[in-house]
Amino acid sequence: MAEVIFYEHPVPLNRTEHKDLRLKAVPNVKFAMNTHSVPLTGAEFGAAARDQVIVFAGSDAASAGPIALLGLRQNENLFVDADGQWAPNTYVPAFVRRYPFVLAEKPPEQEGADFTVFLDERYEGFNTSEGERLFKEDGTDTEMLTNAVNFLGDFQQNITRTKWFMEQLVKHDLLEPRNIQLKKGGEDPNGPSINLNGLFVVNEEKLRALDEKVAHEFVREGVFGWIYGHLLSLGNIDRLVRRLEAREQAEAAAGASRN
Repeated sequence: MAEVIFYEHPVPLNRTEHKDLRLKAVPNVKFAMNTHSVPLTGAEFGAAARDQVIVFAGSDAASAGPIALLGLRQNENLFVDADGQWAPNTYVPAFVRRYPFVLAEKPPEQEGADFTVFLDERYEGFNTSEGERLFKEDGTDTEMLTNAVNFLGDFQQNITRTKWFMEQLVKHDLLEPRNIQLKKGGEDPNGPSINLNGLFVVNEEKLRALDEKVAHEFVREGVFGWIYGHLLSLGNIDRLVRRLEAREQAEAAAGASRN
């Protein structure tokens, strides 16, 4: 997964260097405005499928991972408006919610746990005078930091589970490439189009052809639920196109008012 999206200057969390650091609530997600997709874990498929398109992206099936498609143009998140507000009543992926913290693997030569907590020092919410402290006066974690670290731990466990899920899809040859071509402007054959490449989806015919032993394993491990969440989400592509069209109309109106 692309762990460094959003993070301008990630550094390890340090009890000495960051002993006075505070986190002030920032009422926007402007940091997510310029990304058209984010990694997704399988545990999120059910919730994300209500609002977003869930596909698998990679150079080939073996390297593909699940993403939530958030936009149809490079560097544009259609779920975040010009003020940095996420679209109301729509799912916010955990990849976004964990910011400005992240877990990163420690170098092999370092002792201790496999992962360490990093934070983005350039996040506008960090300062030394306003907001909640990361550490108490005695140097122990505050409840806020404890909750953030627990969230990162849960997210990492879901990443591990999702990697296993992807291994099963590849092992049983269930992924097929899908190049999505979208026509804008109704049925006009000469209207503008959008091409999405490097994507994979589950082949439903191969899914139905799984042998009984594999099917039982998939039922036991909850794999079918994740797969059907992915398949159901594909219908959201039309809603994403409508979001883009609304964005373009607003841009055109703003341009006209300036002229």
